[in-house]
Amino acid sequence: MRQTAIQHNIEDCNIINAPLFKHLTGEEADRVNAEKSPGFYKKGTYIYHEGNRINGCYIVFKGILKIYKTGIDGKEQIIRFAKPYEIIGFRSVLSGELACTTAKVMEDSTLCYLPQDSLYYLVKNNGAFSLELMQLICRELGEANEYITDIAQKTVRERLAEILIHLKENFGLDNENVLQISLTREELANIVGTATESVIRLLSEFKSDHYIDIDGRKIKILNFTALQKLANL
Repeated sequence: MRQTAIQHNIEDCNIINAPLFKHLTGEEADRVNAEKSPGFYKKGTYIYHEGNRINGCYIVFKGILKIYKTGIDGKEQIIRFAKPYEIIGFRSVLSGELACTTAKVMEDSTLCYLPQDSLYYLVKNNGAFSLELMQLICRELGEANEYITDIAQKTVRERLAEILIHLKENFGLDNENVLQISLTREELANIVGTATESVIRLLSEFKSDHYIDIDGRKIKILNFTALQKLANL
């Protein structure tokens, strides 16, 4: 549910800065920019909840969000993280279905809300935009299929190594090779699809094997090649 705390950095929320919208004409960009609603969201804010009706999508301009589903037992299964210039919530808008995931702000973020009418307008009137959106849907579907295969065929140890690699590729490392995203052990377990205790034990093993080093939530990659081999990529 939308909860705008502060309107700021609006100049950074020009819709054409997001790669998905690069094919918009000047007229389309002006229309969408006039209809969008930029806002600042504090860490811990829920953008929308699984099972609720949402009437628009969001483009991330600053910050990180986690997108997850909730199991019968209340346990989170993190589907992905949304980072700057990525769009969330659009599939439920296009399908007319209730939100299939929950989106929660992990660090203070600037998002841009785009009403469903604006999204429909672009899909109907701009073929290049529609193609980009379909390609995005196909990529996300491919990632979902890959995850299902990993759950069925890979060990928890292999999956954790693969997740660390994906986090490195998606968020990068600082100049000391520390992952540029801070996750709790529970959040890591919710990505891997296992118990928190298993992740704690495996991280300790990875540290003993000199694959990584750990300082609180900070994870330093020491041997990327070894992680790749372990993940069977």
